[in-house]
Amino acid sequence: MSEISLLHDVLDAAAERWPDRPAVSGPGATVTYAELRDSSLRLAARLHSEGVCRGRRLVISLPSGPLVPALVFAASRVGAVYTVLHEQVVGVPLEHVLDDCEPTLVVADDTSVLDTAHARGITAVPGAEARDTAFTGTVAPTPSAEPLPAPLAVDPLSLIYTSGTTSAPKAVVSTHQQAVFAARAIQQALGYRADDIVYCPLPLSFDYGLYQLFLGALGGAHIVLGSPAEAGPTLLRNLLESDATVLAAVPSVAESLAWLLKRASRRPALRLVTNTGAALATETLNALRAAIPGLKGQVMFGLTECKRATIMPPDGDLQRPGSCGLPLPGTEVFTVDEEGNRLPAGETGEITVRGPHVMSGYWRRPELNRQRFPLRDGLFPELRTGDYGRLDEDGYLYFSGRRDDLYKERGFRVSATEVEAAAHRIPEIVSAAVLPPAGKKSALLVVVTGLEPGTVLERMQDQIEQFKIPRRCVVLDALPLSRNGKVDRKELTALLEGRDHHSAAGASPGGGDSQSLSSHRS
Repeated sequence: MSEISLLHDVLDAAAERWPDRPAVSGPGATVTYAELRDSSLRLAARLHSEGVCRGRRLVISLPSGPLVPALVFAASRVGAVYTVLHEQVVGVPLEHVLDDCEPTLVVADDTSVLDTAHARGITAVPGAEARDTAFTGTVAPTPSAEPLPAPLAVDPLSLIYTSGTTSAPKAVVSTHQQAVFAARAIQQALGYRADDIVYCPLPLSFDYGLYQLFLGALGGAHIVLGSPAEAGPTLLRNLLESDATVLAAVPSVAESLAWLLKRASRRPALRLVTNTGAALATETLNALRAAIPGLKGQVMFGLTECKRATIMPPDGDLQRPGSCGLPLPGTEVFTVDEEGNRLPAGETGEITVRGPHVMSGYWRRPELNRQRFPLRDGLFPELRTGDYGRLDEDGYLYFSGRRDDLYKERGFRVSATEVEAAAHRIPEIVSAAVLPPAGKKSALLVVVTGLEPGTVLERMQDQIEQFKIPRRCVVLDALPLSRNGKVDRKELTALLEGRDHHSAAGASPGGGDSQSLSSHRS
């Protein structure tokens, strides 16, 4: 087998080594590594016939299932640039993506997505037709009569649309070599095995979810795709039925599982749980370890612009509470001040990342690229993450907060992430989020718990400095989540603004002028 430098090389190597090993399972369907390779070859020929070739764009809007990775690897073979969208991206958000990336082809199940593409003169193929091409072949695929020009490792591979401080989602551009390096470095740290069954309750439009497929191929693991951002009772049932040994989690998934295990008579056979996307409370991870004998946890810090920045060794959080790990092998993480000067260990600054995993930048956003991907000495690219933290003397990263996560409370700088972590240390609190001050409104702590707001604020005094405790608290039955399972702060803000709030005197950690909101159930 030739050296792995292109994304589809990862699949081809897996198919050669583990041809009959299950690769991906989705609702009602399982394909082996050999079958996934063959389906991607059939789809590559179909893409080529539709004019999808080197440098052209392909948009995939489908539910989680084997067809998505088959199309992704097919795009890699023809040198096309793929974008995986959540199937709920319709209307104006979809129009923005299509106008921004100008795809040659769209593959979708939703008729409204197909109609929107057709209205813009874009060729659109129904998902059912693509499935027939991929999986109903009775013979092995044959090479195209017209040889396909092989992509280079430096060619663009994907556009991943991500929200942020800009008004519309922007696309992070990844090349083959960046994606392959990132996947191999992450696999080196996590160590997925050929006997692993990895349960992925994350949408494949979320790069954390999509990369499970690449990690699985590198290690020969079986990836089982669950319902996106799954956090209900079905989560435990699916873990048990799939015999999962690894769970790729975000905090909402991990919190839900910890809660379910308090009442469960059976325990899943998990050996590893990973987390990224947002900080996972130590208490949640400890509850999972206590409920599942032998379970290890690996917390990670990353962002789409570099895939993953740091990964903690298994259970490393027990020795270094609050840390999110070491840089990936072959990469560098450091902090800088406002002028871009490197800071010594222990000093908080903007987290900056260098290495082969730093992506190429944002699609058609030159000004933003200059801000987020500056060139050190005019030559060497680095990623300014917009997140703040510090490194200890051993190089372990400690995350302080996002740029929009830091705010002033009573004249002191406070991190919403730190306050949320403190709230999670109260056993009765299931989940928590902090909304920073807005206008004349002070910071607000929103929790899911059976406690009263005043009691929450009282209990917070045992967990964090008094001046960091928000003056206001509200209790909800659940926090709204994004498609990726993260707390949707915009929706949460709108939800609270749309309610008829009425004040009630609550226990105040900061003096008589502080109040908590009365408990509202949604």
